[in-house]
Amino acid sequence: MKISPKQVTLLKVLLHLAACLPLVWLPWAFSVGRFSADPIPELIQYLGDWALRILLLSLCISPLAKMLKAGALIKVRRLIGLWCFAYASLHLLAWLWLDLQLAWGLIGSEIIKRGFITLGMASWLVLMLLAITSTQGWQRRLGSRWQRLHNWVYLAALLIPIHYWWAVKSGWIQPVIYLLLSLSLLWWRRDKLKRWWRSKMKAHSKKKVLHSKG
Repeated sequence: MKISPKQVTLLKVLLHLAACLPLVWLPWAFSVGRFSADPIPELIQYLGDWALRILLLSLCISPLAKMLKAGALIKVRRLIGLWCFAYASLHLLAWLWLDLQLAWGLIGSEIIKRGFITLGMASWLVLMLLAITSTQGWQRRLGSRWQRLHNWVYLAALLIPIHYWWAVKSGWIQPVIYLLLSLSLLWWRRDKLKRWWRSKMKAHSKKKVLHSKG
């Protein structure tokens, strides 16, 4: 299946519009009372849900491109990844500003004491690093290290559903569904992940040998 440059551009426009819709929906939802009397926890979860959904969508691009034999689909992956980071940042900002009122001492304490927040912050840092280095300029500067760095998205894909599962006080079914979806997408990449893990172990072994000689 061949996708022309014009079709890729059209697909990017449609993806941008689709990614904006959950944000456009929010003012209407507040105006008609779709949120409860205490909307902040619901808003935080809503933004986090969309960050996770978009992350899973980004992981679907490679299998879909391979299945359809449409390599041009890979060109929309960066766009989707940046939208994932945008929603994850809004999720974090809502927690910092609306829930904890930017009380930095309390924020630091929560990150250290609550495991699900620790996982969430670690995942956001990974997404931030990937977003910053997603440009072609960074790809040229990092060379072969760029792909190794961007393989950390798989760690985020594992940690974020666990963060969600630990965060919810009731109703574990939806987090488990997201976790299973994430695991299935990682399983599809199992050979790549094995090669990545072997390369990490090989590099670690070389460092140990050099350190022992030093």
